[in-house]
Amino acid sequence: MADVNLGLYFLSELVGTAMLILLGCGVVANVALAKNKGFAGGFLMVNWGWGLAVFAGVLVSAYSGAILNPAVGIGLLVAGKISFTMFLVATGAELLGAILGAILCWLAYKQHFDEEPEAANKLGVFSTGPAIRSYGWNLVTEVIGTFVLVFVIFAFADYGVVEVGVPGGLGPLQALPVALLVVGIGASLGGPTGYAINPAGDLGPRIAHAILPIKGKGGSDWSYSWVPVVGPIIGGLIAGWSALALLPVLG
Repeated sequence: MADVNLGLYFLSELVGTAMLILLGCGVVANVALAKNKGFAGGFLMVNWGWGLAVFAGVLVSAYSGAILNPAVGIGLLVAGKISFTMFLVATGAELLGAILGAILCWLAYKQHFDEEPEAANKLGVFSTGPAIRSYGWNLVTEVIGTFVLVFVIFAFADYGVVEVGVPGGLGPLQALPVALLVVGIGASLGGPTGYAINPAGDLGPRIAHAILPIKGKGGSDWSYSWVPVVGPIIGGLIAGWSALALLPVLG
């Protein structure tokens, strides 16, 4: 495990996550809010927007190895790739970065939030919600989606493509497979819950929604908020353990 400057590690994760959430929430705002040029662009546009948001977030967080997601971090932790201190520092930075990115998205779309009549569309920019509300099955969907994310990221590393969590371990093209993976998960598994697959990426913007003076925003749906936190954590844990057991055999 490489020696790291924890201050730079924190800053790298904060900046990368803020970029990720700014662009990820931004594509949802473009599709969902009234009078936008991308209005009604469809779910596939959202999938690609989130994938490219991941690409941008990874590129600007090379120092920390671009974890950007506590579910990825916990997978790296149980696999022995990062220390518990690194996990805590990264997770704190990711949550703060997610709040910051969501606030920047609100500023970029301020007039459109004001013009949007539906509170649900405003909340949808900041957080996920299920198409059919069934907490148990929603949790299963988030576990499966996050498992795919973290397990395949570990598989990339086995091919020498990425070194997530390793300071300085990412180059420009090495961000591409992770971005395409996020697009694929959204297109294949995103329909039931909107595929949070990132506890900080859902909780941080939801906190921003709760505290920002958004006109006619309604509630922040806290009754559902545990699902996109607990599900990805479980998925990340299972993926980290499974990668240790299976990838050396399958590789």
